[in-house]
Amino acid sequence: MAETLAALRSLMASHSPPLHALVVPSEDYHQSEYVSARDQRRAFVSGFTGSAGLALITMNEALLWTDGRYFLQATEELSDQWKLMRGGEDPSVDIWMADKVVEVGVLASLNLPKDASIGIDPWCVSVETAQKWECALSNKQQKLVQTLTNLVDEVWKSRPQPELNLVTVHPLEFTGHSVADKLKDLREKLTEEKARGIVIATLDEVAWLYNVRGTDVSYCPVVHSFAIITLDSAFFYVDKRKLTSEVNTYMEENGIEVRDYGEVSSDVVLLASDALTSSSSASKSGVIVNGTNEGEESNQSLIWVDPRSCCFALYSKLNSANVLLQPSPLALAKALKNTVEIDGLKKAHIRDGAAVVQYLVWLDKQMQEMYGASGYFREAESPKQKKPLETMRLTEVTVAEKLAGFRATKEHFRGLSFRTISSVGPHGAIIHYSPNPKTCSELDPDSIYLCDSGGQVLKGHIALDIACFPNGTNGHTLDVLSRVPLWKYGLDYRHGTGHGIGPHLISFRPQARNVPLQASMTVTDEPGYYEDGKFGIRLENVLIVKEADTEFNFGDKGYLEFEHITWAPYQTKLIDASLLVPEEIKWVNNYHSKCREILSPFLNESEMSWLEKATEPIAA
Repeated sequence: MAETLAALRSLMASHSPPLHALVVPSEDYHQSEYVSARDQRRAFVSGFTGSAGLALITMNEALLWTDGRYFLQATEELSDQWKLMRGGEDPSVDIWMADKVVEVGVLASLNLPKDASIGIDPWCVSVETAQKWECALSNKQQKLVQTLTNLVDEVWKSRPQPELNLVTVHPLEFTGHSVADKLKDLREKLTEEKARGIVIATLDEVAWLYNVRGTDVSYCPVVHSFAIITLDSAFFYVDKRKLTSEVNTYMEENGIEVRDYGEVSSDVVLLASDALTSSSSASKSGVIVNGTNEGEESNQSLIWVDPRSCCFALYSKLNSANVLLQPSPLALAKALKNTVEIDGLKKAHIRDGAAVVQYLVWLDKQMQEMYGASGYFREAESPKQKKPLETMRLTEVTVAEKLAGFRATKEHFRGLSFRTISSVGPHGAIIHYSPNPKTCSELDPDSIYLCDSGGQVLKGHIALDIACFPNGTNGHTLDVLSRVPLWKYGLDYRHGTGHGIGPHLISFRPQARNVPLQASMTVTDEPGYYEDGKFGIRLENVLIVKEADTEFNFGDKGYLEFEHITWAPYQTKLIDASLLVPEEIKWVNNYHSKCREILSPFLNESEMSWLEKATEPIAA
């Protein structure tokens, strides 16, 4: 780590102009939260492996910003050469660079010189972030400097090579909408906003628009690619070696021109001057936009760019006066699930619920036989001795692999949506804990085991599930419902209560927290509670937003509610029913009754017997 920092500082000093600081964000060229191995630059320089964070390296300091999900993890992973900056508690990076003063004895000194140059790779920083930093720095005559190469890449001698993973077509039977329909809707949005083109950089938006999937990022079915859509053309920028003849034919049939990944840079320049043309004209394909031939003259003049997802490098090639900076129209379109997607989600969660129950049956049996545990349903009447294990033991990693194995037997399984958070005891307090085979803990019959997995606290969980709210309400507003039961005791948790999800693809991004919820959106309900060094608890269900049938309709707003589609039993042994009101007890019992009804066709006799016992009614 020391050698890496020294090498970077040497490059910073020799840069023209010399750099007083270097920003190393988590994101890749597409502003992704989760990135491929070769794009994990921040993890390489800092040793911190969480999905969210930003490193700032100066000539004498190294600082790492992250949010509350990762405070414990960062503390464990950062060396003494790094200082942890806690999001929401310490000054943000732009304030630290430009405004904050550090007291040194009785003297005061700026963190960075008044005329400091701060280096960034403009491909790894969004338009919105770069503009925010530029504004903050300008007050101190400091400036952002766009480096021509990524300095981290220059010192990362063992950087992984690009992987050539094949692109696949996502069938219409799962997408519900064809590429032609999606392009038509998108071009109508362009026309409404007087835009003649849009640059799409977000990986999941490109995949959703073109109905393709890939495996370029672990646990995310996306392919490294860009898209540019104009009123008469569609371009797909990708490593062409990833395309089979079948995918090439599919692209041609849908009027999408495939170009090399790196060509997006020069094509954005052409787009800016209205000189970007497709090798095949719209007239040949007979494509019609808003009832007119696409080739006809248009008064559209703007280029649409999402400031949160487009990198600063591409934006810098455009004439800012002709750029429409606003959220991508695909973000909302992607979040509003069609009937085919909703049906697929419901069926997938039923199959997944069966896999989870099968896993719990197996785990319960193993814990009793191997560790003398009291079992899933009851507390031990007397202490049991742990049975000696010669060759086999259960660890956080091996049981997670077993769960993945149960899921893999189900129809249409395409892999996990994130690495399973399998954590015992104190590790459960690390919110996004990722077990390592070499260092992971063994299961302990006397400790809480937290398993947060995707393929797919109680009072707050229920409160959100049963919420009814007017149209126009956003998820951030509803977040309080899940926290109130903890707030009453002066407790809380350091993560959001939910996020968007989608069928074999990520849905809403974190930035969408202030977008009003609408019918057919899908979100999670996942409050938690954690005690550092002791345990962690988190309950998570997937919910579909739907219209509510209320007795009244104040203000003619229309009201919404949730429908849960996750089916797995709550461990009633961990529920203190005396804390629940009758409505909450009824909710738990009704939910468990539905679990039995929905999952029974997918379970054998012994598994069903276990589920019936796990879902027996509770009482205060």
